[in-house]
Amino acid sequence: MADFSFIDLFAGIGGFRLALESVGGHCLGFSEIAPDAIKTYCANFNETEDVNYGDITKIKDLPRHDFMTAGVPCQSWSIAGKNLGFDDDRGQLWNDTLYLLNRVRPKAFIFENVKGLSDPRNKNALEYILARIEQAGYHAQKFVLNAYDYGVPQTRVRIYIIGFKEEKYLKRLQLPKPFPGEVRLNDVLDSEITMVSEDGLDVRPRWSLSCNEKGFNDYFLFNDLRNGPTTIHSWDIIDTTDREKHICYLLLRNRRKSDYGALDGNPLSLQHFQALDATIRHEELETLVWKRILKPVKYLFEIEHVDLVNDPDELFILSLSKENLLNVDNLKVHREVKKRKIDVHEVLERLSQLGAIRCVETRYDFKNTKISTGLAGINRIFLPSSKIYPTLVASDTNDFVATEPIDAETIDDFRREFMERIFRPMNYRRITKSEACRIQGFPDDYLLPPTRPRWMKLIGNSVAVPVIRILANAVVGTGVFDEKGEKDDAVKDKPSLIRPKQRNMFA
Repeated sequence: MADFSFIDLFAGIGGFRLALESVGGHCLGFSEIAPDAIKTYCANFNETEDVNYGDITKIKDLPRHDFMTAGVPCQSWSIAGKNLGFDDDRGQLWNDTLYLLNRVRPKAFIFENVKGLSDPRNKNALEYILARIEQAGYHAQKFVLNAYDYGVPQTRVRIYIIGFKEEKYLKRLQLPKPFPGEVRLNDVLDSEITMVSEDGLDVRPRWSLSCNEKGFNDYFLFNDLRNGPTTIHSWDIIDTTDREKHICYLLLRNRRKSDYGALDGNPLSLQHFQALDATIRHEELETLVWKRILKPVKYLFEIEHVDLVNDPDELFILSLSKENLLNVDNLKVHREVKKRKIDVHEVLERLSQLGAIRCVETRYDFKNTKISTGLAGINRIFLPSSKIYPTLVASDTNDFVATEPIDAETIDDFRREFMERIFRPMNYRRITKSEACRIQGFPDDYLLPPTRPRWMKLIGNSVAVPVIRILANAVVGTGVFDEKGEKDDAVKDKPSLIRPKQRNMFA
């Protein structure tokens, strides 16, 4: 086994450490600022908090070490954030990381971030990071990998940047071929569920997340913005007439068309509905509002009295008008509005109350327009036959697992079986703490806080341990740590770096 020292930046609850220790690494210390994460890290590695270097923005130097790891906070690049990149202060943490890389100059490093950093919209930011790494004299390569392909029953796509001080080791770096589907959802559930026949199953999902041998999705999506054989809509749950369903489908099929606005999904006015079906009446739309399937949206405002306004945000919003009109969608996509973190609807409401603007067009949209929220508190229900679970996130999700399998020959029967045997009798549940640990590749007895919001935040913010282990093993395989110089004294003085029995600090 290899013998190398490492320092764990943005350590979280220790996913990097678990992986690197498993391939011969010795941790000299970690950097973390979240109190719950620090407590969890120390509990599981029997450490005291004095080995925490704390806030990376205040670290001026680090002990000499072989391997640097960093799971740099990802909000600036993730789809869930505002995609502001370096315009967001959190994006500047990359500069602090690269400063320490250049200052301490370890033999190798692994940096992890969300896939969003590799997206075209963040091309300049990624090129900047790679250029800074090169300027520091390192040779690096980026990899975009899905944890599902490397022993984790979870779709978790992340970018990993691996670098070496000497180019010859980068040339030797070889990752193993992907092996998707070797661990499946049913393998990590607390109670094993007897499955229907799996003969002929393909281990790689053919589309979306997962499907069975008949091509039916292994999960049901509760959503009004998408459509498909295993999508459950509000009008499937709430008592509605065929006529009301017809109106809902008109909105569903047309709201994403550019004719109705600049966003990916746009509300429609009564006139829009009547252009699609001349028989639709205002009262019918209002009935769907009363049933909490649709909602009215104040969409277009006319400016009347600018002289009544003094607030900077309100004045800025008014300055974005065109032909004396304010369009809600145009305001939402405006970059400066996002940078200033202006709540468009809140500002427009204040302006309306002042009498500075008045609404001149109301449209209708689905009441539930946040995809991840789902309907009736449910986003997705995964069948035990599913090969894969969605990405675990810090905020938790409204995702559930069914407590029994279903099978049918036709998609209509499959859907009917789900509604009658799973949804209506509520034969589904959230994943447990131990299941969340296994889905991320942690030991299922990993010590975590007792309440769900706390432990889900920690697990969701962590790395998938098996992926890091594979990458770390590939780095070790280059031979970069074979020739050891004089070891840092900190290694000799830290017997606790060989992992001892855990201390339960949450009991």
